[in-house]
Amino acid sequence: MAAQMTDAHRRFLQVLMSHGIMEGSEARKLHRRCCEIHKVYYAHDKLDDFVSTINSHLQPLFMQIRKGMSEGDGRAHYALVNLAETEITKMASDYTENELELFRKTMDLIISSENGFASSTDILNLTDQLKTKKMKKKEAEQVLKVFVEDKWLSEKNGEYTLHTRCIIEMEQYILSNYQDVVRKCNICHSLAIQSQVCESCGIGMHLPCVRKYFRAQTEPRCPQCNDFWSCDIPG
Repeated sequence: MAAQMTDAHRRFLQVLMSHGIMEGSEARKLHRRCCEIHKVYYAHDKLDDFVSTINSHLQPLFMQIRKGMSEGDGRAHYALVNLAETEITKMASDYTENELELFRKTMDLIISSENGFASSTDILNLTDQLKTKKMKKKEAEQVLKVFVEDKWLSEKNGEYTLHTRCIIEMEQYILSNYQDVVRKCNICHSLAIQSQVCESCGIGMHLPCVRKYFRAQTEPRCPQCNDFWSCDIPG
């Protein structure tokens, strides 16, 4: 039988809904605050149990709080995911058809790239290829800005990648639509967009997982085939 939902659980869910996604340390602070406000038993290491209780009550609504990892720094994040709709269609209420087409094409570029990034120049050049409706480059720049604000994309120095929220929400969509291209991280078994790949056997690892895995090793060797890891270990 599912554990009882309290007002602390409800408050946590409401705040997460308003944010869409929350970094792990913020979620832990929120967990503590909700328990204190509603005088509910609090244990600092029980956030995942607390979330699990919420998820058991969200199940009939086809929603779920999912935990994922930032590919940039390895930090945990929590996102509220709608399971009832396919991932791209749930974006349809927020964006026009040609904006969605630009997003899909941007995703194609990012996922098929070697490092999990696509330059703004390459993305803006896609505007001529849109089938739904042509888009001016100035307009596309604004659309990309909105995708970043809405946490579907992340941008750094003119390079775009998928936001942690996007990866958490769209993992199944990406795995089924890009199965010939994408891989899961050999260490944490989550979808790996930004990753290093073993030249010998082809397994991939997130950069934070690479850093953590090789920290204690004098000579970096692939966890799968034991060949020398030729990529530079991130500092």
